[in-house]
Amino acid sequence: MSQQRPLTDTLIATADSHSAHNYHPLPVVIAEAEGAWMTDVEGRRYLDLLAGYSALNFGHRHPRLVAAAKAQLDRVTLTSRAFHHDRFAAFCTELAELCGMEAVLPMNTGAEAVETAVKTARLWGYRVKGVPADEARIVVAAGNFHGRTTTIVSFSTDPEAREGFGPYTPGFDIVPYGDRAALEAAVGDRTVAVLLEPIQGEAGVLVPPPGYLAAAREITARRGALLIADEVQSGLGRTGRTFACEHEGVVPDMYVLGKALGGGILPVSAVVSSRAVLEVFTPGSHGSTFGGNPLACAVALEVVAMLRTGEYQQRSAELGAYLHGELAELAATGAVREVRGRGLWAGVDVDPAFGSGRRLSALLMERGVLVKDTHGSTIRIAPPLVIAKEDLAWALQQLREVLAAG
Repeated sequence: MSQQRPLTDTLIATADSHSAHNYHPLPVVIAEAEGAWMTDVEGRRYLDLLAGYSALNFGHRHPRLVAAAKAQLDRVTLTSRAFHHDRFAAFCTELAELCGMEAVLPMNTGAEAVETAVKTARLWGYRVKGVPADEARIVVAAGNFHGRTTTIVSFSTDPEAREGFGPYTPGFDIVPYGDRAALEAAVGDRTVAVLLEPIQGEAGVLVPPPGYLAAAREITARRGALLIADEVQSGLGRTGRTFACEHEGVVPDMYVLGKALGGGILPVSAVVSSRAVLEVFTPGSHGSTFGGNPLACAVALEVVAMLRTGEYQQRSAELGAYLHGELAELAATGAVREVRGRGLWAGVDVDPAFGSGRRLSALLMERGVLVKDTHGSTIRIAPPLVIAKEDLAWALQQLREVLAAG
């Protein structure tokens, strides 16, 4: 056992002994956090450049969000949807207004919201479009990451997420991401929806070619299918706009939201769409005990209020321009093969000669910077939107030094 990190090593060993090994986290044990900084059990501070996969867009323990949660904890936290509660109407109304939509169906996790979107599209297809029973098709993109439920991994192309979990749910057509012609060819008479991430996060922060989302909007409108935007990671300020779809002036038929909607405090997700789409549900056809609970609504209402000012979107755009400018200079040195992203979100492909993204993440951790690797030699950079520019600059300097050392 390391003498420098005795408590860390003990806690990790205990966790390994008593938990399922479905994650391979970096060897750091966080005890406290505030803003963009986290502190481990040994008292060492780290700058968070992952932000809980965008669940922490507003940073750790934002005072407004913590205050909203504490106030609601003193009143009521759960009623189930068997009864009304006094935060639900405002939550649905204000979230719908933020999205430019009419109706909200609240859930808890992002995967639950995606499952809800799939069910909505199928039910809409049968009841409104007139697709024959059990013949609805949904078009999705290769490289997608929409969650880990059985249905969702059925249309994943990631072997690690998919293999061993069959038999798989039918009804999905997979096309290359960013390929307009392939998308056009896949949308047929029995297609009820096209489900896309406006930017593919888990795949390495892949931004589609210009005009792709607009083409998806045009194709679905022409063929009578719904366009569903999974903005669980890309939405709510991450890319410099409230929604990543806005970069192409696209308004989908349905937003799938999660992660940052819960303010980094608790899981909150939702499907947001028109009344005409969501009215296909009737009492008993879908639900969730915790979906739309008072505590979740109180926190999410504060998130919506914070986004309504545009302050966080602007901060993401401005700091994002700085981030991508610095990363472009780093790419010019040859240590980085490619940089992608928008706003405070970047996928950085490191030269394979350097080693894996995991190695780079570990070396940065030693310097007090926390990032996460994906797909070999790629790391993702997605700091909280509240990060100070000088802190971001310091983190990028650590990245330069690590890469320079080889």
